[in-house]
Amino acid sequence: MNLSAITVSFPLDEETYEEIQVLCKTCSHIDGQIYQQVMNLPVAKSYEMKGFYVLVYDDEKNELVGAGTAIDLMGLNTYEWSMIVAPMYRQLGIGRAILNVLHEGMETRGSDGELALMVEGAHFGREFLQKNNYMYSFSEATLEAKAEVLQDAPSLIIRPFVQQDTEEIVTILMSTFGDMREESLDLIDFNSTTEGLVMWTVEHDEVTIGTITTRKEGEVQWITAFAVAPAMQGRGMGTQILQWVKDYAIRNGEKRVLLDVEIENASALRVYEKAGFMKSIQMDYFVLV
Repeated sequence: MNLSAITVSFPLDEETYEEIQVLCKTCSHIDGQIYQQVMNLPVAKSYEMKGFYVLVYDDEKNELVGAGTAIDLMGLNTYEWSMIVAPMYRQLGIGRAILNVLHEGMETRGSDGELALMVEGAHFGREFLQKNNYMYSFSEATLEAKAEVLQDAPSLIIRPFVQQDTEEIVTILMSTFGDMREESLDLIDFNSTTEGLVMWTVEHDEVTIGTITTRKEGEVQWITAFAVAPAMQGRGMGTQILQWVKDYAIRNGEKRVLLDVEIENASALRVYEKAGFMKSIQMDYFVLV
C-alpha cells in the first residue's frame, strides 16, 4: 500500500471538493454521523475564509482515504481543526500523520491557538484525541430554523453597522461575552470588513441595544456574534432579532437559518427555542494540554 499526502488551501477546486464529499459520505454511512459541516465543506470553496486541508491518498487505488481541515473561522488566528479517515484505514497511523501536518500548517500560518473538534458520539475520535493529549473543553450545538416571513413588525430598528457604532457595540460585546476590549475590537473589525459577512446594529428607542452578524452559505443564512445588552435581556428583544433574521433570510433567497451556541448556555438556548430553533448537530471541542 502506497500512501501520499498533500496540503491544499481554501478555496478547493471542484474535483477535490467532490473527493472530500465522497469520503464524508463513506464515513457517515459506517459511523452514523454527518461530517460535511465539521469538515468545513460549506465554506471550502470560499475565497474569504482562511483555512486549508491535508489530504491522504491511497495511490494504488487513486482514492482519498483520509482528510484533515483547519480554519481560522473568526479571523483571530485561532484555528479549529478536525479530521476523518476511511474506516478500513483507521489502524495505519494516518490520523497521527494528518495531525502532524495540520500542526505544521497552522504554525506556518502563524496560529496563536487551536481547538480540536469532533461530532458528538464519534467515540473513536474522542479516543484518538485523548491519546494525543487533548482534553475536552466544551460543546456547541448547531440550531436550525426555517426561514419565514415576519408576521408582526418588530419594535426594533436593525440596520447595517457603521463605524460610529463601534464604542457602543464594544461595550455590549464585553458585557455579554466577557471579552477584553481588544478582542471585541478584533471581532468587530473581522465581521464588518470580511466579504460575505454582514454586521448589523440593533436599536430600540434610538439607543443601540444589540448586534448580530449574518453570513450567506448557499440556501443557508448563518448567525454569529449575536449579543443583546444585559439591561435589555429578558424583554423579548432577542426573539425579535431572530425573527427578523428569518424574515431577512427568506427575502434573500435562503431556506434555513443556522447558529451555534454552547450547550451550557441555558438562557441563550431558551431564547433560540422560543424563536423556533431546534438542535440539528452537536460539536465537542478539545484543547491541547
